Amino acid sequence: MNTQYQVIKTEEALRKAVASLSAQQAIGLDTETTELDPYLGRLRLIQLATPAGVHIVDLNAFGNGSNGDLRKTDALAPLRDLLSAPRPIKIAHNAKFDAKFIKHQLGADLGGIFDTLLASQLIGAGDIEERHGLETVASRYLNEEVDKTERLSNWNFELSEAQLEYAARDAAVLLPLREKLIERIRADSLIGCAQLEFECVMTVADMELTGFYMHKDRWLEQLAIVEKRRAVLADQLQDVLAVESSQGTLFGGPQRDEINLDSHQQLTQALERLGIPVPDSTRNWKLQPLAAEYPVIATLLEYRTVQKALTSYGQNMIDLINPTTSRLHADFRQIGAPTGRFSCTNPNIQQVPHAIEYRRCFSGYPEGRKLVIADYSQIELRILAEFSGDRGFINAFNSGADLHRVTAAEVFNISLEQVTKEQRDFAKRLNFGVVYGIGAQRFSMMTGSSLAEAENILRKYFATYRQLDTYLQEAANRAVRERQARTGSGRLVRFRYDEQDRQQISMTKRNGKNTPIQGTSADILKRALRLLKDELRDTNAQIVNIIHDEIVVEADADEAEEVARKVERAMCAAGEEYVKTVPVKVETEIADEWVK
Repeated sequence: MNTQYQVIKTEEALRKAVASLSAQQAIGLDTETTELDPYLGRLRLIQLATPAGVHIVDLNAFGNGSNGDLRKTDALAPLRDLLSAPRPIKIAHNAKFDAKFIKHQLGADLGGIFDTLLASQLIGAGDIEERHGLETVASRYLNEEVDKTERLSNWNFELSEAQLEYAARDAAVLLPLREKLIERIRADSLIGCAQLEFECVMTVADMELTGFYMHKDRWLEQLAIVEKRRAVLADQLQDVLAVESSQGTLFGGPQRDEINLDSHQQLTQALERLGIPVPDSTRNWKLQPLAAEYPVIATLLEYRTVQKALTSYGQNMIDLINPTTSRLHADFRQIGAPTGRFSCTNPNIQQVPHAIEYRRCFSGYPEGRKLVIADYSQIELRILAEFSGDRGFINAFNSGADLHRVTAAEVFNISLEQVTKEQRDFAKRLNFGVVYGIGAQRFSMMTGSSLAEAENILRKYFATYRQLDTYLQEAANRAVRERQARTGSGRLVRFRYDEQDRQQISMTKRNGKNTPIQGTSADILKRALRLLKDELRDTNAQIVNIIHDEIVVEADADEAEEVARKVERAMCAAGEEYVKTVPVKVETEIADEWVK
């Protein structure tokens, strides 16, 4: 089916098109670019669809050559105004991509967004098997095929009819697709959550465009230290675990047959030869309780930490520094987990090791810019207090007492003054473990206590927080019964399990406890990002990273204190929309580097 379209190459044609488009309630939006990176490629076409047809703005005709600056092109002012206005609604699939090019090359924020990718993900309700590309979503909801063969064609030169037809069709299909998605969003009671997600898109686009500055020289120094440490640890492990060969070396000494330190089978056999009671898995959390008694286990765990750091945060970080900006421009996936949490790739700067040697590599840029590092204080436990209504939790937070000390005092049957640092740390792990639906077996492995001791500790814990116990049990049973859970924004997560499989039922119960808590924390962060965009509008501050309950903002030194107050205000306001029975607290720090 051919799509009606008009290619716009003059100021007068653009003015008329914008006047017509402005009268619409919603328009389809798509772009064609010469590269995927806005710093390396150009915005070639902007397609704007109405039921009557598609207006294709050819930006080459407005000075978008290799040296053209569209932000200074007066003829494009009506287009910038249209794109940044809250109405008409702009319907886009993966709107973040289009928003980044439009912001970087036109200088306009994209306003009034309806993202069909995010809408499809919300309706998918956490189904990790489901795909959400435009072809798939159009087929699923419209029974319509979207041909993407022209996607990778060359958009630099004179465009063919096939390319223009492809560009028009991608924008046109978004109008009926939105109608179908709205039906499902309403039927699944996802309107509030969808609005939360759509309003967050532009902030995420800004963050990705800004990037995070990493000192290349500091990173290479740290890399050399870690590589040397890995070699030392590997050699220590082989000395203990390798099998001595019957054949000698050329110099007469014994030769060792080294084992593969990444092989579960070889590692298990080697540890058993040493008389170490190896559990059914050599995963870190199962080996952790053995580390205090067996030094080789402690060495192995350290080796794995170092190895992971090199694999995930090695030379590839240097390779990903953008040559134009000298920054890392990570890709933040807005719904990166069923709970609604962000995920991050290329590179994953959410999970840079906490060690100061790594974090000191990140700073403001250029020199003199500061980082405002702000994170929620125990936000998931505060959400748990809100949802459970447990008076012990609520009273501890409202009194200003340290919840972990209160918990330790109850579990160990001592006064608050008698609680040691070790006991508080133990209670902290217990409190956060409960959020993730921890059971006695997992808790015993985490802490090194016996199963009977772990069961007794959990019994005391839930005797102290009875309403918490009731809430968690009800959440677990509801997840099994209804096969779903919701977060504070109404985000829906569906569960699939085999009724005959006890392990799957147990996992569903654990997810039923965790999803509303972790998901509401994600909701709060997204709301904070939206509010923070407004707070920072008249400053030079820019968000450079987010880590679940933490936001990192880069600011000029002379306005860093004011920015810190704005960040705290926005984050508290977002939290207070969801948590009302206990105070929401945000801790902020101003630093030269990403260290606390």
